[in-house]
Order: sequence, then C-alpha cells, then structure tokens
Amino acid sequence: MISAMMRELDLQRDYLSNEKIETIYFGGGTPSMLTAVHLESIVHKIDQLHSISSDAEITLEANPDDLSSAKLIALKKIGINRLSIGVQTFDDSILKFLNRAHDSQSAIDSIENAQRIGFDNISIDLIFAIPDQSQTVLTQDLEMLKKISPNHISTYSLTIEERTAFGNWLSKGKIKPPSENENVSQFELIMNTLTSFGYEHYEISNFAKPEKYSRHNTSYWKQLPYLGIGPSAHSYNLDKRQNNIRHNAHYLREIGKGNIPAEVETLTKENKINEFVFTSLRTMWGCDLEKLQNLYNHNFEETHATYLNKTIEQGLVTLNDNKILRLTNRGKMVADQIAMEFMI
Repeated sequence: MISAMMRELDLQRDYLSNEKIETIYFGGGTPSMLTAVHLESIVHKIDQLHSISSDAEITLEANPDDLSSAKLIALKKIGINRLSIGVQTFDDSILKFLNRAHDSQSAIDSIENAQRIGFDNISIDLIFAIPDQSQTVLTQDLEMLKKISPNHISTYSLTIEERTAFGNWLSKGKIKPPSENENVSQFELIMNTLTSFGYEHYEISNFAKPEKYSRHNTSYWKQLPYLGIGPSAHSYNLDKRQNNIRHNAHYLREIGKGNIPAEVETLTKENKINEFVFTSLRTMWGCDLEKLQNLYNHNFEETHATYLNKTIEQGLVTLNDNKILRLTNRGKMVADQIAMEFMI
C-alpha cells in the first residue's frame, strides 16, 4: 500500500501545479499504525515532488495506544509537528462500550508524554451523544480537557451506521440513542463550556485556542486546492473534485497499471456557489456575500430573500453591514438544514 501511494504521488505530481506544500495530513483510518520509516518515506516523496514549506503543518491522526515514547520521538524527528489524538471520552465504561483499545489513564498518559517530548500542537477528538452518556460524564470530559489544555478540540456526535455492531444493536433495541433534545443539550453544553475555557468555536465541530486552528482543515472550508492520496482519498483543484475508489485491492491493481482509480466530477457554477455557501457558513468567519457576488455573479440576498429574512428573524443567522452571513449558536444546531435551504 505504501509503494502504491508513492506511485500515486508520482502520477498526481501535476495536480497542484507545483505549489509549495503548506500542510500534510495523515488521516482517514489509523495512520499511527504505520512505522516512522513508512511515514518518513511519504514525507520525503512529497518534498521531492512539490517542496514542503519550512513551516508546514504536518498532522498525524493517532490512537493513544499507538503513541509510545519511542514512536513519539521518531515522529518528531521526521517532521510530524501536530497530533490529532482519538481519545473520544475519558470515561472507561464508555470507552469499553465503544470498543476502544485504550482506557482513560493511558489516553491521559499518551497526551502528557507527547507534550513532554515537545509536541505543543495537539488536537483531541471528543464524541458526544453516546447512548447512556450523561451530562455529568460529558462535563467531566470537558473538565479533563481544560486540565490537559490542548490547542485544538474536535467534537462529533456519535453516528450509528447500518451493518455495524452498533447498527445491529440499535435494530434489536439493545441500545437507545439520545433524543434530539438530548443531542442539542449536549452540544450546547460543549459550546458554552469550551468557549468559557477560552476556545474559539471556529467551525461547527471544531474549537481552538486563538490562532491555533487546524491549518489543513481550514483550507477545506476556505476552498483551497488539495490533493488526497490513497484509497477513499478526495482531491480538489478549484474546478474538479476527484474521489479515489475505496476498495484496497482495486486501488492497488489500478495504480500498478499506472492508472488513478478515481471518479472525477467537473464542478458547475451552481456546484461552486453551493460549496462556497455550505463550507463558509460552517465557520466563524462566515459567508462573504460580496465575495460570492464578485466570484460568481450570484446575488444571494435577492435569490434567498424570503428564507434569509426568516432565519434572521428567528435568530438563526446574522448579516452585518459588510455582508458577512454567520450562524448564531442557535443556528449551529441546524446548520445543515439552513445550508440546504440556501442551495440553488
């Protein structure tokens, strides 16, 4: 798989028009299972083909149980300077329910160890709306985050998919997901608590200390071009979106033939307008309606006058004199619904 990904980097070398690389993100599964030698070979290949900026943000998603001291030292040596650690919760009973390999103490130890070794840019993943998760447990999780004080926190509502163990349990009535009101209540608790701790709610699912935003993910929300390598990876070059096939064996076979196994979508003007609105509205920077007009000749206020006025009156969005449209905290609860109504 590593060899195939290296080959894909060669095949895709012109995708970003030889731009200097500002961010690299190892994600989409459990990349921390890779050895430092594997990761270094990929970083070196990227630098050969594109040249990595001297202050590039290089992130590795990691499980706490993969982060031994030796592994952390090796990661730092090869240039990994940001860790996104999948803690999920500090409650041992819920970790067991989620079938996580680590317990709360090993998660705390791995974070503190990473900080000691010199990783000062750490993001923690937190899951909420878990069956039987109380407000008390969630509050304790947030208090632990305050104590650890990572630069960045990502929060996700637990999604139960069909054809999974959770999906099977749900269909048999063995678990009961939180109600919509409970979900909203937990998200409100997260927003209010983390902002009181000094974190900025800069994107629907993400909180950061001032100026400590994920540079990589922010590039998605600001619609900058990016290249994705490997099965299931997505790429975007302002005019087209490209989705690599998910199937590992098919991916390996096609790359071996010198083909990129991907579906390519050429974006229409309407696609670009919708993506501009959908991505920017999720952020604290908001949707710049004047920029939208200048880029695509799209008069947002005229097109969506009725619904726009309705959401303003309901306190779901604000529109300032500079024509920046932003979600309020109430609006963030139904962000996807609002964005869908603003689609053309």
